[in-house]
Amino acid sequence: MHKSLQKMDSLPELQAYQDHPKQMKAAATGKVGVLELDFERKNDKTVLTHLYRVTPLLVQQALYWDESWPGLPICSIISVGGGILQGDRYYLEVNVKDNAYACVNTQSATRVQEMDTNYATQYQHIEVGKNAYLEYIPDSTILYKHSRSAFENTIIADPSSVVLYGETIMLGRKYYHNERFEFDVFSSAVNVYRPNGDCVFSEKLLLTEDEPTKNFNAVMQHFDVFANIVCLCPPDMQQKIVESYVFSHDKTLNVLAGVSQLPNQAGVVLRVVGQESYHVHAEIKCFTKLVRNLVQKGMYNL
Repeated sequence: MHKSLQKMDSLPELQAYQDHPKQMKAAATGKVGVLELDFERKNDKTVLTHLYRVTPLLVQQALYWDESWPGLPICSIISVGGGILQGDRYYLEVNVKDNAYACVNTQSATRVQEMDTNYATQYQHIEVGKNAYLEYIPDSTILYKHSRSAFENTIIADPSSVVLYGETIMLGRKYYHNERFEFDVFSSAVNVYRPNGDCVFSEKLLLTEDEPTKNFNAVMQHFDVFANIVCLCPPDMQQKIVESYVFSHDKTLNVLAGVSQLPNQAGVVLRVVGQESYHVHAEIKCFTKLVRNLVQKGMYNL
């Protein structure tokens, strides 16, 4: 855990913000949140077999409230603080064992607060076993004025598994002094591997205050919310999703959504842009429903 977080401190985009907050040193006790979740298959349902938590991150228990999938454990991540603060370091680990399935989400939007020193980082390590399913799509991340944040995600997924992972980014508090694009740094990397160590693909999104193209017409000029949802799945399921999902362009709501195929026949990626977060999340739900229906039909031994 500590090595992963310390490695993130050396990211080039964070080197200009190495000063420590006067109130409390970065990564001090109380500023390092840890959450570990292990899911295992027990008879006809999956149970949460290991839970370790360090404030401000919290999961109370796994709940089974989805009527369409009664055996699916759902864990909501709760942050007992007022959002992500300068000097915070978060570490999350999710393990879904062979033939198990789980849904992990967040209780509400993640707010990356305004900063005047240092930055915040979050490292996530996700492992999904054979014929397993993980759905991990947090609520929106809101980037406040002068916030500096870096997220790194390592996913180790068996080729037979199905993993839905993604993030939704709001470019600032648009209804509060119009903070659009007033954050200092936002960095998010996704690295996907197979259990044997082979790299499937890597992707990194980096936005800084001096990035000249971020508000271009073909980028985010007319949009305030961006979502990137990765679906790792077997090749036959990948083809089924590509054939079933229809590109969406709602001119009234100003929302665009479409899928692209990932390298090495690893699955697909859904990208959505819009002006309001609830319109973007509606598109994500449509995509999630499509994937879930394919999984629940028993096509992939889950």
